Amino acid sequence: MAQFVFESDLHGLLKLDTPIPNAPLARWQRKAKESSASVAGPGPGPSPASAGLSPMKPANRPHSTSKTPSKTPGKSGSKIQSTPTKAGGDRYIPNRSAMQMEVASFLLTKENDSSEDTPTKKEQQKAWALNLNGFDVEEAKILRLSGKPQNAPEGYQNNLKVLYSQKTTPGSSRKNGRYIPSMPDRILDAPEIRNDYYLNLIDWSSQNFLAVALDNSVYLWNYSSGEIIQLLQMEQPDDYISSVSWIKEGNYLAVGTSNAEVQLWDIQQQKRLRNMTSHSSRVGSLSWNSYILSSGARTGHIHHHDVRVAEHHVATLAGHTQEVCGLKWSPDGRYLASGGNDNLVNVWPCAQGDSGDFAPVQTFTQHQGAVKAVAWCPWQSNVLATGGGTSDRHIRIWNVCSGTCLNAVDAHSQVCSILWSTNYKEFISGHGFAHNQLVVWKYPTMAKVTELKGHTARVLNLTMSPDGSIVASAAADETLRLWRCFEMDPVKKKEKAGSAKSSIIHQGIR
Repeated sequence: MAQFVFESDLHGLLKLDTPIPNAPLARWQRKAKESSASVAGPGPGPSPASAGLSPMKPANRPHSTSKTPSKTPGKSGSKIQSTPTKAGGDRYIPNRSAMQMEVASFLLTKENDSSEDTPTKKEQQKAWALNLNGFDVEEAKILRLSGKPQNAPEGYQNNLKVLYSQKTTPGSSRKNGRYIPSMPDRILDAPEIRNDYYLNLIDWSSQNFLAVALDNSVYLWNYSSGEIIQLLQMEQPDDYISSVSWIKEGNYLAVGTSNAEVQLWDIQQQKRLRNMTSHSSRVGSLSWNSYILSSGARTGHIHHHDVRVAEHHVATLAGHTQEVCGLKWSPDGRYLASGGNDNLVNVWPCAQGDSGDFAPVQTFTQHQGAVKAVAWCPWQSNVLATGGGTSDRHIRIWNVCSGTCLNAVDAHSQVCSILWSTNYKEFISGHGFAHNQLVVWKYPTMAKVTELKGHTARVLNLTMSPDGSIVASAAADETLRLWRCFEMDPVKKKEKAGSAKSSIIHQGIR
């Protein structure tokens, strides 16, 4: 008999749907008991409904009508079940008032509303929003998917970090870089060009003609049409052309020869207007200042020629002891800069002194080699750039008014020519051994912008196109190379374009 009682107890323990005797009530049983007690009212004795409940049988599960309250806990009102208010409750409900749900709902319905408010009504709504909420409702938007970005009012400070901005980068912080082709735009043959450092054999006119001196002949190349014209050829086979220079208007060409002559040619008629003889040796440099043509010779003398009158030789400048290889008038016509094989740079005034003689206002002696590269800054009339030869290899920037050296840079090679850009705050220099390159420099920092390589022998001369975008280089490898190193922006190019002026001396030369 006892065996059957034991088996019955064991079977009862193994059954999961029978209550365990003398065990504490489960949590769901306690809650059901409390719920039944609250419905039935206070009374003695346990609830009969809790006697046979089982968690696994749906028939025994109580059907509670409780639900999540719609009102804030703690407020008066009839409710079946309240949300626990003490810490450690069984549920967590976020404080939705901190999430601005009402503002979000209002904004959503407002965007769907197609009615337009008057300006006065909008101002009233903005004032009400500031008084009630402490902020403008329009500023509560997190994302704006269309329309232009709104600008913050003056003095407004946002405590949030800005991750993205639709505003463009200001021009001051934008990198001002441009593309400079490393290869020449064109390569022209220049057979029998003289490999002489002291000569000036190419020049580009304002009418877009490139004059090139090849031994005893002068050729004109029309950049626009590509036409080539042989302007002149020396009568004696041993004579050669030593320098060429265009007048500012571009209709007359001055030619210096090895037999000490200075010739003036009319391009339209292709005829020589006059032959001026005053030097006793070859004329290696020429420069125009209105109707005054200045010429530098191997003797170290510089002559001024008034091309309007028969007695053309009007002045002589004696400041060099060796050949004058660099000669350039300033853009405003006030000063004439001359560089010579005696390593000197002289700056001459345009007018005579009190004694009736021309004397240099400045003489620079810092170069240790011949100075052929001489160039005036187009936007600062008192700034002069000079370059030394093989034993110097330096580019120096001068202030001709104070006589001070503003800057100097070691070019590490012979400086043959310097040209200032009219489109950028830059200048370009041509060099000899060892790389025979052209170098573009930033001014006034003297930082190297780029190097243009291609010539196989030293660069002899540089000249610039009328629009200032192309530089032509003549080298001892008997080639002319055209580099687009100062190409302008198309918008700026239209603003700078101007009409060509008629020649000043058109009426004076017969």
